[in-house]
Amino acid sequence: MQAPDDFNPPAGTAIELQLGLRRILAPNPSPMTFRGTNTYLLGTGELAVIDPGPLSESHLHAILDAVQPGQRISHIVVTHTHLDHSPLARLLAERTGAPILAFGGPEAGRSTVMTRLALDGLAGGGEGIDTTFVPDIELPDGAQITGDNWQLEVVHTPGHLGNHIALAWGDVCFTGDHVMGWASSLVSPPDGDLTDFMAACHRLRTRDWSVFHAGHGAAIKDPAARLDWLIKHRQTREAQILSALEDRPGTARDLAKRIYVDTPAALLPAAERNVFAHLIDLVGKSQITPEGKLSKDARFLR
Repeated sequence: MQAPDDFNPPAGTAIELQLGLRRILAPNPSPMTFRGTNTYLLGTGELAVIDPGPLSESHLHAILDAVQPGQRISHIVVTHTHLDHSPLARLLAERTGAPILAFGGPEAGRSTVMTRLALDGLAGGGEGIDTTFVPDIELPDGAQITGDNWQLEVVHTPGHLGNHIALAWGDVCFTGDHVMGWASSLVSPPDGDLTDFMAACHRLRTRDWSVFHAGHGAAIKDPAARLDWLIKHRQTREAQILSALEDRPGTARDLAKRIYVDTPAALLPAAERNVFAHLIDLVGKSQITPEGKLSKDARFLR
């Protein structure tokens, strides 16, 4: 697999990946977004814009400038409503007249346990939610989006976010932030649900893909191997948590400190979120129990 540092295209330039598919990198690099958000233009006549990206005037112009004579933007498709993927959709729709398509609004697809945690006051972490996002057309799992020379199948892949979708174009898949090559996907409750994430990984693994085009970073040329790595990575972390709880009970914060021993202090809050995601999943599988109510401050035991 291509090393992450090999991926560093110029922002704002439409690069052809294959016939009928181009990628434009948004100018929003960060520790959470790597080099920036990947926006994809699919088609040769009617164009689907997949993940228009953050609210950026320069990126808006880059997308519009990539429309060639005889082409028009006919669809704007959003894989999920994080601030680095969806906010530009409305401005682009106003400029082009194209409808915005997505699974739903910010809380669509959220699991029951995450809904309960959110009602109890747990707030999300990570990229931030586009709280005002409303699609023009909602896309259920299995929906087909058709242009003049292309067709996309919607695959609901909750986990990173409840409303997250992947998009199948034949044996090519646009995976958003569910599967990336440069890093494992962030799963941060109550926005992210690890139980859903793992189920979606296993679902994607049942199909024969040629390439994954992710929301950040380079194309993934061996999708099966990457999915296997993601699943094993999460299973290894789960085993570490269970082993730590064998020694003594602990909170998500305590467990993060015990497991992420080489992690800088500034990154421990993210590690704590990750551990809590695993703890919720393990409670759901009846492998551990919280003392009292399930919460990020609860103490857990085997």
